[in-house]
Parts: sequence; structure tokens; C-alpha cells
Amino acid sequence: MTSSTDLVSSIIDALRASDNGKSMNLKKLRSSVLTEEDKASKKQFKEAVKQLEKDERVSLSSDGELKLSKSERKSVDDEPTEKKKKSKKEKKQKKEKKSKKRKDTASSDDEKESKKQKKQDETPEEEDDDVEEANGDAENNNEEAEAQNDDPADKNKPCKNNPQGITRLFIGNLPFAITETTLNDFLNGSITHLKWITDKETGKFYGSAFAELRNSKDAAKCMQEINGTQLMGRPIKLNYAPPKDLEDWPPKSRVITGGKVANAGGQAGGKGIKAMSVKPEGCSKLFIGNLSYEIDDEGITKFFMTVDAEIKAVRWLFHQDSGDFKGVGYVDFWNTDACEKAATLNGKNLLGRPIRIDWAE
Repeated sequence: MTSSTDLVSSIIDALRASDNGKSMNLKKLRSSVLTEEDKASKKQFKEAVKQLEKDERVSLSSDGELKLSKSERKSVDDEPTEKKKKSKKEKKQKKEKKSKKRKDTASSDDEKESKKQKKQDETPEEEDDDVEEANGDAENNNEEAEAQNDDPADKNKPCKNNPQGITRLFIGNLPFAITETTLNDFLNGSITHLKWITDKETGKFYGSAFAELRNSKDAAKCMQEINGTQLMGRPIKLNYAPPKDLEDWPPKSRVITGGKVANAGGQAGGKGIKAMSVKPEGCSKLFIGNLSYEIDDEGITKFFMTVDAEIKAVRWLFHQDSGDFKGVGYVDFWNTDACEKAATLNGKNLLGRPIRIDWAE
């Protein structure tokens, strides 16, 4: 630690060697005269400044500027030129010493880091295995996923949340307007083959499908993250569905039973419109289903007016417990002729969905 007398001299010399030869910011001054800015050195510096103020050799302004008194500035002008040069030389040597110390410290830190890295590089293989195991299964899971994507032999490899390595899923509660592209995007683009489930006789889409995914990891991810989420206003149901022993799966074509888009009404996988039941005599009331949740009285009225079928009344059905709209309702017409005209719209698109119509008593 520097003595008090030396520190006072250093402060005076630093002020004289400043840009204007008389003042310097206090913090900047402290950094220039102290080789080590620890707590003890800062305290000693503070006491030295107070002593100089007491002796009226310096003054401290409110903005933290320490300034030499007139007498000190005068004495420096009277000093021989050689002494001034000596003072500046000493100041320069102190700065170089301080800079060298900082470089030595940085060099020491680099050396420590280098030794640490070398030690890690020389860690035995047994220790590396312990470290990898301690880091958990996350990295291993990523490697498994990459392996499955790269190697077809690992397609059905058991994984977390899919111990049997199943790659086929059953998908239920699909909207009738669903398409292969929409469903594939919903399942993160992981579908390789798709089978719409339809009625064998009428070709009516049941709102469900079987999907073959790229690998067991993709299937597990869909079950964990997508099962129960909304698609086109419906909560989608997913289940693992391994093919039966003699079932020809996956199919030769990417999409089977109805193609990528269904009939003209946009019904996925469907080839035709479900036949309506026998019309009761004098019927003037229709059941309407597969409705968009955006439908309202005005919308349904305009829809049937396209065939000049004027509505008398409409009744929407709601879930008793939740109060949510069921997507179905009943429509009364003024006469049976209007009702028959309205029935011709069975399977036509209404707000993006093929409407389902049947006679009602």
C-alpha cells in the first residue's frame, strides 16, 4: 500500500500533469494514482484528498472535479523544466506499471482457463459417460429422433410415451370439410398415408380416419401435444391404432377412399350425399346438421331463400350442461312445398361446411 505522503504527492503530480494542468475528475484521478483500487486503497485516497483540502492545496467542486489551488499552480510554473519532465516521466512509469499488472492478470486467467479445458479434454471415457448420463435423457431422445428420421429400420422403434413403437393413429371427430392437406398440416406434416373412413354403401364420410405417420416419435408427439386440440372448431380425438395382423397397411396410395377432397360439397373422403329418410305426409319441418358455429338466424334464412324456401321459425340446439351450440337445429317452413325446396340443399356448402338435412316431424 502506498504511504500517505507518496499518495499526496501523486495526487498533486497527476493534477499538474492533467490536460489543463490544474484539475481532473475525482474518479479519473483515483484510477490514475492507485495501482490497486481495493477498499483500503480507496479509503487512503479519500483521506489524502481531505488532507489536501484542509491544507488548502486543492478544492473539490460539486460536480466531482478536484482542482489545484492558485499557490500550487504557481509553484509548478516556478519549477525547473527538468523537474517537470521528471514528474511526467514518473507518472508515465506508474501508468505502464498499472497496465502491465492488468495484462499479467488477464494472462493468468487465460492460463487457468487453458488448464481447465485441457483437463476436460483429458477426462477418461468412463467419466464422460457419467457426465452424459447425469445430463438426463433429453439428448438421447434427440439422437433417437434423428436416427428414426434417417434409418427406415428405426421407424417403429419404441420411444417415450409410445413403448410399442406404433406409427398408425385413429383420428376422430373430424369436420366434414376437412382435406388431406389441412389434416397433414395439423399433424405437423408427419402423415405419409391416409385413409378416410366412409360408409361402404353410401360413401358418407364418418368424420374419422386412419393416418400412418413417419415414425413412432412423431406419433407420440401428436398424442402428447395435439390430442384434444381444436381443428376447424372441433376437438380432435387421437388414439394409437396398430394395424391388424392380416391388414394391408400402409396402403399403396398415399390417400385412399375418396381422395384428397371429397364430393362437390367438400366432404372429406365422401363420394355421395347421405340419403334422406322417407318424407312424412305433409311435412313442413327439417332437421339441419353439421352447421358452422358462426351460423345465425339471418344466415340460415338467406341460405334457404336461394331456393325460395321462406322460413317460419328456427330452433337451435345447445348442450344442456355447457350451453355450447351443438351445430344442429330444426327449421319450420310455411308449407310443405317450401320444405321440399329447402330439402334440395342437402349437402350444399354453408359457411364452409356441407349442410346435412333430413325430414323432421
